[in-house]
Amino acid sequence: MFPPFPQESARHYCQKLISQIENGEVFLKQVGRESLERKDQGVMIGSLVCWDKKEKKRIILYAVSGNNKQLIPVNTNSKDLFVPSIVSSEQIDQALKENDKEIHELTEQINELTLINKASPQRARLLKKRTALTDSSLQKVFHLYLFTKYDGRKLSLNEIIKCHNNHLPPTGTGDCCAPKLLSYAFEKDYEIISMDEVYYGRDTKNKKNGISYAPCDERCGYILPSIMGLEILYRDKDIVVINKPSGLLSVPGKGKDKEDCAEARVRNLFPDAPKQCAVHRLDMETSGILVLALNKEAHRKLNEQFAEGKVHKKYIALLDGILHGKPEGRTELPFRLDIENRPHQIYDPVNGKIGITEWKKLGVEKGLTRIEFSPLTGRTHQLRLAASCPKELGGLGIPIKGDSLYGSCKEGERLMLHAAEIEFFHPVSGEKIHLICQPDF
Repeated sequence: MFPPFPQESARHYCQKLISQIENGEVFLKQVGRESLERKDQGVMIGSLVCWDKKEKKRIILYAVSGNNKQLIPVNTNSKDLFVPSIVSSEQIDQALKENDKEIHELTEQINELTLINKASPQRARLLKKRTALTDSSLQKVFHLYLFTKYDGRKLSLNEIIKCHNNHLPPTGTGDCCAPKLLSYAFEKDYEIISMDEVYYGRDTKNKKNGISYAPCDERCGYILPSIMGLEILYRDKDIVVINKPSGLLSVPGKGKDKEDCAEARVRNLFPDAPKQCAVHRLDMETSGILVLALNKEAHRKLNEQFAEGKVHKKYIALLDGILHGKPEGRTELPFRLDIENRPHQIYDPVNGKIGITEWKKLGVEKGLTRIEFSPLTGRTHQLRLAASCPKELGGLGIPIKGDSLYGSCKEGERLMLHAAEIEFFHPVSGEKIHLICQPDF
């Protein structure tokens, strides 16, 4: 995953800690059982540089990956803070104990049957039973993990799993440095300045001793967006690009219950960002790429690009039916706000503003049509209208699935519209930025 915070300052402290370990000033102590396959493998050393708003001072946090190692300073008066594991190895062993014996017995039986007949029905049944027991054990372990989110509230790993349609993450999820450090910092209400992780140990195929690495996709990428409140696709000192989830406002609405939004979450992580940092908007129900500025000058220059039509975007949608006929085309539809039914838009060839959209049919899946939309203008609900407007008026005649305004949305459904691609010029360097973020539908 993309490094969510600047790395340079924290990298310095990671290297400093490694020197302290090698000089005997800090012990890297084994505090739990180590598996044979991980014996002599290295670890990730993590550092988080924070600002304590109450004490008005800089705080340095350290962590080590895994749950069976602990950083212990020789000098007990050290001002450095060594963050412990979210869950200890003893707690994990206890959670695994109930099914452990039966899983090992099943494994032995499966191995014997593999030698006799790998395709036997009995082996398949045993494999299925072992998988069920393993998943049950994993869920017991995951139940132990409790993180502190960006807003100070607690979040269990099982709640995060629900956000992933109950797809279980790999073992060890929650034991990387980043979730430990961020959970601790959010619990203390620290501001984040810098975060980095450096590999320490024998070189492997994928990692080199002393080299800095971004948080991993498999584990950190699974949980960090939920802890931080945002999935960061790109970030530098001027801009941040996020994958906005469906159901989150881009900017605050009226009333206290609508204060939570992408802008507010960005400012929570990057306090120096302008109050109005979003340079464009996505409907609350639409997910996908959203660009926000981290300073006023970047905001001004990006606004100019949007106004001049220099920003190119593509969306992916699922239409609630099968679209027949030509595979691609263009809609030019005049719409305006329905004043008596806000925020609904209505077709109005006299007073409406033209919304122009190019579209391409990508395929049909289970009675739904996957469409790629390329908006050439930026009208409110433009893509939703291009889909739902009757064919005789120039639309596609099929609403987007889950559209509560122009179609139907059943309980538990979401609008199947995702901002999947964007291309623009960096507001400071002028470099072309091209980002792709595929939908999860």
